Amino acid sequence: MARTEHFNDPDAPRPNSLVVAASAVVTDDAGRILLQRRTDNGLYALPGGGMDLGESLPATAVREVREETGLDVEITGLVGMYTDPRHVIEYTNGEVRQQFNICFTARIVGGKLRISDESTDLRFIAPDEIDKLPMHHTQRLRLQHFMEQRERPYLG
Repeated sequence: MARTEHFNDPDAPRPNSLVVAASAVVTDDAGRILLQRRTDNGLYALPGGGMDLGESLPATAVREVREETGLDVEITGLVGMYTDPRHVIEYTNGEVRQQFNICFTARIVGGKLRISDESTDLRFIAPDEIDKLPMHHTQRLRLQHFMEQRERPYLG
């Protein structure tokens, strides 16, 4: 199922769902950031996805990283909360989601890097190389907030 992300687009369809989601900025020992190239839109993004019933948001981030990358991680902090109603995600099945994502920081504790059916590429990227990758504005915003090493998480 393909998806199109809209941001501050007056022609974007109106949202018809809200899905609580978690993502994670996973770093390696060299300080590089793990990104995946998504199969549904061809853009690079942080690993993440929707929360299941009976699951906490940190557990969602851990599960999504494992499912999408093969790596086991431990949550180490919070980058921010991203709920901007101007960001909607349109899927080809008719669903249009309003963004609701909590972005965590995480460190690798095990597993083996492997591509899932949700991505075509996985790579660790040096922070100064990220601007060269095709990526949606909202993913760049999360990464920018992470790299700023803020004292407090972003709330927006």
